Amino acid sequence: MNRKIQFQLSFMMFLEFFIWGGWFVTLSTFLPKILNATGGETAMAFSTQSWGAIIAPFIIGLIADRYFNAERILGVLHLIGAVLMYFMYQSTDFASFYPYVLGYMILYMPTLALVNSVSFNQLKDPGKQFPLIRVFGTIGWIVAGLLISYLAWDSEQGIKDGLLRNTFLMAGVASAILGLFSFTLPKTPPKAKASGEKPSISEILGLEALKLLKNKNFLVFFISSVLICIPLAFYYQNTNLFLAEAGMENPTGKMTIGQASEVIFMLLLPIFFKRYGIKMTLLVGMLAWAARYLLFAYGDTGELVFMLFIGIALHGICYDFFFVSGQIYTDSKAGEKYKSAAQGLITLATYGVGMLIGFWVAGEISDKFLLADGSHDWKSIWTYPAFFALGVMVLFIIFFKNEKVEYKDQ
Repeated sequence: MNRKIQFQLSFMMFLEFFIWGGWFVTLSTFLPKILNATGGETAMAFSTQSWGAIIAPFIIGLIADRYFNAERILGVLHLIGAVLMYFMYQSTDFASFYPYVLGYMILYMPTLALVNSVSFNQLKDPGKQFPLIRVFGTIGWIVAGLLISYLAWDSEQGIKDGLLRNTFLMAGVASAILGLFSFTLPKTPPKAKASGEKPSISEILGLEALKLLKNKNFLVFFISSVLICIPLAFYYQNTNLFLAEAGMENPTGKMTIGQASEVIFMLLLPIFFKRYGIKMTLLVGMLAWAARYLLFAYGDTGELVFMLFIGIALHGICYDFFFVSGQIYTDSKAGEKYKSAAQGLITLATYGVGMLIGFWVAGEISDKFLLADGSHDWKSIWTYPAFFALGVMVLFIIFFKNEKVEYKDQ
């Protein structure tokens, strides 16, 4: 892979996640503080990610894999996304905002698979080369968060002045740039056209992997994955608003500590996985979710502010030790024939069904503990996902029997 292509792929990944991190993190603060949205309405907005994850396989499987080059679809989706971002920027109430965010996420979620397709099509050794490309996505997310806090859009005064809506304008400009840049990317022809085979609907949705559920261990893992996404949704939907209401300065910038920890724990994952096995790795990931929420419940911005920072930093363990390890476990159980179908099924079940339920639950609980002054009883709110995660962990301990799984770099 020459330097030009390496730069193109790295810049593509940077913009892809700069866009997402540039508005999604602060959405939990923007909706109630700028649009006066309720907890239920905030849940509706966040659940558009899940609807996008559910619909994405159809767009990729029925269009990208059959008729058009991946880089061209990527360009078109991001250009349309830029227009939708502008309309979101102009929205003055939730009723006008929601259709745009729903349409945007239905278009954006497929691009996550498209950037991977464009990248893998150019890599001779994906195991070694892809991490060097993908890390620029994490950097993009971090830069977006730091920029928002540097410009003070998420400060108390910035929120009062309505500056937080500028995140959509920023993301829209980045989306337009990536949309145009995508047409310069290396050509990635449709897989079906190249192979002469057209995927069936069951292959697109990963339904062929359902037979893996006959294995008791995989069934327990599958159910646990769906359930753990319920408390996971609380983090995405509530954290930025929680930190802002707690009085933390530059909350969006400080939340990027979580992305930095992802990189660190990704490097530690192979060591832990090989030494302690799949069951212990998954359990540590689930335990980290419970610990994070308890730290949020009892920490504050005074003497106990360190608890909030530890909670944010645990993101690396939460994500890497459960979700990345889960992808490895799924890959090992699926075999060559069902690898893609199995990964598609897990994605559909977690980011689709699991988080869809989680966002709704988080919205209901947020409304339940809304105080008269417009703030929230966060100690009570964070207790719910903490004990739910512990409950999932107990069920996993009881029913999942440890087994040896070979670690392979993902």
